[in-house]
Amino acid sequence: MKIVDLHTHSTASDGTYSPTELVDYAVEKGLSGLALTDHDTVWGLSEAMERGEMYPDLEVVPGIEYSTTYSGKSIHIVGLYIDYKDKKYQESLKGFKDSRVERNRKMAQKLTDYGIPVTFEELVEMNPGAIITRAHFAKYLFHKGYVTSVKEAFDRYVGDHAPCYVPREKITPQMAIEQILAGRGVPVLAHPVLYGMGKDAMDTLVHELKDAGLVAIEALYGTYTAQDERDIKALAKKYDLLISGGSDFHGANKPHIDLAVGTGRMVIPMEVLDHIKEFAKTLR
Repeated sequence: MKIVDLHTHSTASDGTYSPTELVDYAVEKGLSGLALTDHDTVWGLSEAMERGEMYPDLEVVPGIEYSTTYSGKSIHIVGLYIDYKDKKYQESLKGFKDSRVERNRKMAQKLTDYGIPVTFEELVEMNPGAIITRAHFAKYLFHKGYVTSVKEAFDRYVGDHAPCYVPREKITPQMAIEQILAGRGVPVLAHPVLYGMGKDAMDTLVHELKDAGLVAIEALYGTYTAQDERDIKALAKKYDLLISGGSDFHGANKPHIDLAVGTGRMVIPMEVLDHIKEFAKTLR
């Protein structure tokens, strides 16, 4: 059976594999389809697409993952088959990137005030070309010896409820969906189970996002249980959404999650990508 992975990250955001290495690894894992969906950036897509041309049996899908806020929770929206070379799309994406940069500058200052000197410029210098995320802050703290693990860095300093955390400017999931559609991409609600919402709250979220133009939902994911899959597939059926899915592979930054299989049991058949690809054609 041909399989795909439609949610992965590279060194262009907070993964540890370069786009080239990620594509090579996808071939090694026997994938027929791979989507690169780095956080709020398309920086790695040209490299990944170019590398993919070497492998006729692998389709590389240009993607992105937006970080948004909804009712105080961080909600992620994946875009697949985005027209990442389009100038208007690139300009619209700049606002999302600028808000992340401003947040990161404030978080660096908070850490410094807390007794851990760090500058945004130093983080950029250490991670050339990458979109700086909290994972980069956490790795910095670990390498400098302020913590004994990346997890401790999140727990003590940069996690959602930690003293040096700074929330981003409020960018809604609806705004991300609008931008993905404007870029002729397919918007997908990423890993809904991870948000820890109750059944009614999740239903409300999906209803609102469907009205905003949501096309698909990740009913297959690297850490889902069988019950999780059933629950999200039921939501997809209720709101006439396509099924998507992926491992959320980050390389060494999430060592328990592997490409193609997640924590071990994930299987995403090629037909999942086929349906999304057919919808994407209608947006062209």
